Amino acid sequence: MTISPDAEVVEALAPFGIRAFTTGRVSGSYGFGTDEPVREVMARWTRLRDELRPARNRLAHANQVHGNRVVVHGAGWEGWLRVDAADGHVVVERGTALVVTIADCVPVFLAHPAGAIGLLHSGWRGTVAGIVDHGIDALARRGFPASELRVHLGPAICGRCYEVSADVATKLTGRRADGAECVDLRAIIADQAQRAGIKLISVSDLCTRCDNARLYSHRAGDTGRQVAAMVAQL
Repeated sequence: MTISPDAEVVEALAPFGIRAFTTGRVSGSYGFGTDEPVREVMARWTRLRDELRPARNRLAHANQVHGNRVVVHGAGWEGWLRVDAADGHVVVERGTALVVTIADCVPVFLAHPAGAIGLLHSGWRGTVAGIVDHGIDALARRGFPASELRVHLGPAICGRCYEVSADVATKLTGRRADGAECVDLRAIIADQAQRAGIKLISVSDLCTRCDNARLYSHRAGDTGRQVAAMVAQL
């Protein structure tokens, strides 16, 4: 598999020996909630594993539940691990690939120059629940402080397209909303990361809904899902 031309590659992490990208429509859907034959979806996952396969042959992802649980992965295993009920992954040793599925929520890439990485799926619920703080803290507690991390916020629905109820807007912004309004989820996450001590933050220009010809969007009615993936290469 070669990354498709519609994928977004996070070039800022390449100097750390970290490969990170988000797929697009050309690569096809990685979600299991469509009417596609399972064999076709599984074939994409197999190609993705081949693309990311480091010498240690480990790939982790999860059944995502819009929460704030971040799983820290160790060494000593091999294959494709699907964790129950989690929305974030952290690994401090090189050679383990991390993947989250997205279709409007924000893929949050965390990286340390030494090769410790984290990958989070942050929708509005996860953002309110502090999944970004959980991911940053998981790395900090293992010797990789926030001040040394770099964060990239990948393709997601933009602030012009993401209209939410007054209740959700209030929870996200911390101020009372009188009615439905548009919210920039990536700006809120960037602020959370900055307050946690992150100094280097980059944000994708892509919107899953504005760029719907390139990316799947739940708000646009898609059942398909792209993936965000990263691995610190050996």
